[in-house]
Amino acid sequence: MTEKVIVIVGAGPGISMGAAKRFGREGFKVALIARRLEALQEYENELRAAGIEAKGFTGDVSSEISLKTAISAVVDTFGRIDVLLYNAASGKPGRPTELTAEDLVRDFKISVAGALLSVKEVLPHMENGSILLTGGGLALQPYADYASLAVGKAGIRNLAYSLSQELSEKGIYVGTLTVKGFVKEGTPFSPEHIADTFYTMNQERSETEVAFEGK
Repeated sequence: MTEKVIVIVGAGPGISMGAAKRFGREGFKVALIARRLEALQEYENELRAAGIEAKGFTGDVSSEISLKTAISAVVDTFGRIDVLLYNAASGKPGRPTELTAEDLVRDFKISVAGALLSVKEVLPHMENGSILLTGGGLALQPYADYASLAVGKAGIRNLAYSLSQELSEKGIYVGTLTVKGFVKEGTPFSPEHIADTFYTMNQERSETEVAFEGK
């Protein structure tokens, strides 16, 4: 059986590493994309210590060229992509009228536009695969002090539904996990619990949106 590959865009501690370990335990090879080489090397070492084949690729989701180059390197290395997990997000703290238009556009580019670019780049190398997008409760219940992040989460939720409508007929599953709480180790919102739900979504391939309210 050919080993499957998951690429995690916006890799970091928390949800990303939780998902890397969960999918890795199921035999997936793990590709991690993030800006900092030092952090990627730490993640690689941690996953390899757990017996998971993993490799990091430097890429900045705010830069189209950088992100395309990173995903291309993933394909060159592993030859395929079966699951894309987009876990990048940005949100400058502040109420709506305290933000500049530039703040909002910059954050939206990372939270939403980067996801779309990632999807478009992996599709040619994906057959009957899964696209998983990390959503948030702010999409449903905005909070003024985090207005920019809330707009981004609303955008990723909307994008998930649109992508699902388009790609389902091509055998591609698209799902967003709306995390309705703060991610923290040792709580019902631990990265491990969230990762378990992402893996279940990938296996069941049924719901476009799953609301995660803690386990």
